[in-house]
Amino acid sequence: MSPVRAMADMTRLYFQNPLNPLTHTPVGRQVAAGCEMVERLTRRYGKPEFGLPETTVSGVKVQVREEIVWSKPFCNLLHFDRKTGPQKHPDPKILVIAPMSGHYATLLRGTVETLLPKADIYITDWIDARMVPLAQGHFDLDDYVDYIIEMLHYLGPNTHVLAVCQPSVPALAAAAVMEKHGDPMSPATLTLMGGPIDTRINPTAVNELAENKPIEWFENNVIMKVPFPQPGFMRDVYPGFLQLSGFMSMNLDRHVSAHRDYFQHLVAGDGDSAEKHRDFYDEYLAVMDLTAEFYLQTVDTVFIQHALPKGTYTHRGELVDCGAIRRTALLTVEGEKDDITGRGQTKAAHDLCTSLAPEMQAHYMQPSVGHYGVFNGSRFRSEIAPRILDFIRSHMMRPEKAPPLPRGTSEIAEATRGEDTAPTAKAPAKAAGPDAGVAATTMSDPLAAILLAEPQGVADDLTAITGIGPKLQTALNGAGIFHFWQIAGLNEAQIEALDGKLDFRGRIARDGWIEQAQKLAGEPAEH
Repeated sequence: MSPVRAMADMTRLYFQNPLNPLTHTPVGRQVAAGCEMVERLTRRYGKPEFGLPETTVSGVKVQVREEIVWSKPFCNLLHFDRKTGPQKHPDPKILVIAPMSGHYATLLRGTVETLLPKADIYITDWIDARMVPLAQGHFDLDDYVDYIIEMLHYLGPNTHVLAVCQPSVPALAAAAVMEKHGDPMSPATLTLMGGPIDTRINPTAVNELAENKPIEWFENNVIMKVPFPQPGFMRDVYPGFLQLSGFMSMNLDRHVSAHRDYFQHLVAGDGDSAEKHRDFYDEYLAVMDLTAEFYLQTVDTVFIQHALPKGTYTHRGELVDCGAIRRTALLTVEGEKDDITGRGQTKAAHDLCTSLAPEMQAHYMQPSVGHYGVFNGSRFRSEIAPRILDFIRSHMMRPEKAPPLPRGTSEIAEATRGEDTAPTAKAPAKAAGPDAGVAATTMSDPLAAILLAEPQGVADDLTAITGIGPKLQTALNGAGIFHFWQIAGLNEAQIEALDGKLDFRGRIARDGWIEQAQKLAGEPAEH
């Protein structure tokens, strides 16, 4: 396409020359606009720049210097050094883990720009796999976790981690590994934003594609070798243009409309609107390749096997236990209209961190935003970012000893679960303990008939029901529910009472617990 692009660019310049009489005619403007469209659609977009030369700290503009402070073959750690002079600000140190999912870290430029006035920002700048020589070795999901741990060791204690989308799983795994080994460099807080922790919950088109195809299909259809003369010649990669094609096909009508409007803006001479289009698509169309081993392991582990929520995720052969996290405070953020990561998939992280005290957990769902709006845009700047910074300030220092976990704690505090509640709000745990008779006396009367003080024989594994994780199983056991037949026999009054007490917020009906429990218990479906 290079000759086509060159010809289109030459024609565009000819019809935009002010000395050309045709430039000032409707036909000339249409030809120039059409040629610019062709040139941009056939261009190979290079890596964008962050372009953040300054920020405002405490009302004073200061210069910002972007520098590489740590480096590995597949990643550079960038530091946005704020030149505040001798006056130092006790701002939190935040490691922003950018997604390795086809786009460059500059996709989070707005995230960094918003947080920079209030925090000392570091960000992972992942390197395009086609630019890494084959001699540098491979890079998979285990290496990704290792990189996060090494960066945290470099940054030192009381570092706060913010993982956007894809890195939510390896970031949570890294925190669990570090906590399990008593690592003093484990993060003070972990913020997961729009991440696929449990893709069984409200699956999206992305999740369904991964589940409907075996891993061999991905190996045979989307893995290619880097061509000559790229530095990564012969490396197996998942090309960025395939990921971009997938993203664009999900909202194809929106992209077609945007380019039609762009053409009309060019013809009408609306330079401001045309420039906004260029700025967005210069960023959006710049993509990078991923190593084949990282991509395939991620698809298999996260989207097909659901290893983390099922408790089978391993790192370097060692089982990852999120229940080991006791000193790293956890905040999850989701978007109401997210079509990439379904609502509830990120919040599932709380169900896995069974040993984390309620006051160290918070969840926020941002109304009226999609996936991109979770980490960028006006809603992020005005509503999400202040909550993240407030949560971080509330847990500035990682406790030397984990706070005691109240007996019977089953869910994050009720006040932190509301969609419009500040993340740092506290509320007492609601679940009852497992003592005999407690369940029947703390629940509403409709439930008294099915609740048990202890299981009848061996308790069923309630996590076999989609939507119930280890933490929810603990909550149900604490309330007196141990068997599939108990869930299968719930009537409307009992569902309402259980929902109100344990704050499931409609999860029983939404995830189809009754139908699943009836099948598992061997009963015919009645609901």
